[in-house]
Amino acid sequence: MISRAVALAPILLAQAVRVRRTTPRLPGAAGPVTGLVAGEGRPLRLAVLGESTVDGVGAATHAEALTGRLARELARDGRAVAWQAIGRTGANARVAREDLLPLLDPADLAVIALGVNDTIELRSAARYRRDLLDLIVSLRRRAGRIPVVLAGVPPMGRFPALPRPLRDVLGARSVALDAAAARLGLLPGVVHVPMPAAMLDPSTFAEDRFHPGPEGYRRWAEQLADVSRQLLSDTLSAENR
Repeated sequence: MISRAVALAPILLAQAVRVRRTTPRLPGAAGPVTGLVAGEGRPLRLAVLGESTVDGVGAATHAEALTGRLARELARDGRAVAWQAIGRTGANARVAREDLLPLLDPADLAVIALGVNDTIELRSAARYRRDLLDLIVSLRRRAGRIPVVLAGVPPMGRFPALPRPLRDVLGARSVALDAAAARLGLLPGVVHVPMPAAMLDPSTFAEDRFHPGPEGYRRWAEQLADVSRQLLSDTLSAENR
């Protein structure tokens, strides 16, 4: 794949420039970046950290974006959920650790959603894994040994805004970075949740055909909520042994 990318470099560069020039620039979600879903008991403190999807690009408000929808899904069992969205459009894993992590409030569960920018920047799988590991270690130094959910790198081979062969090259690299991130799921209290390619179809994208729209965020939140509930339950069981 690397040799193919080198051979196609002039075409890929031209396509990348055209995509950047013609793709609509959507803003991040409006409104507060913290909130509370009402329920019983002490609220579960949810923190979501990452790139433009955590910034809520493609949704009008954070209630319709990834963090707000995930909080509502986690609150379906009646428990209150206090949420915090810590996102920046354009952030990679290194930027998330250096610039976004200091904004983290106390949390009981952290969800990390990164990888698209690392893919676009052509980071190696090994470098991405190291940056993610540094982020997890730094997060736990700050927040304690809380459960961590690693959202899978979205399969960029399904992004409608990307023409071929750029879509194929970035798609293959996103798969490689996601496989590297999956190895961190071996860490105690860390779960990697791959995003199935079948989850992405044209109806799930925002108008820029690059970011999720409200439907995409809904599907993603449902998937992450199921895994998060199980991780929280497993963590509680381990603490009670």
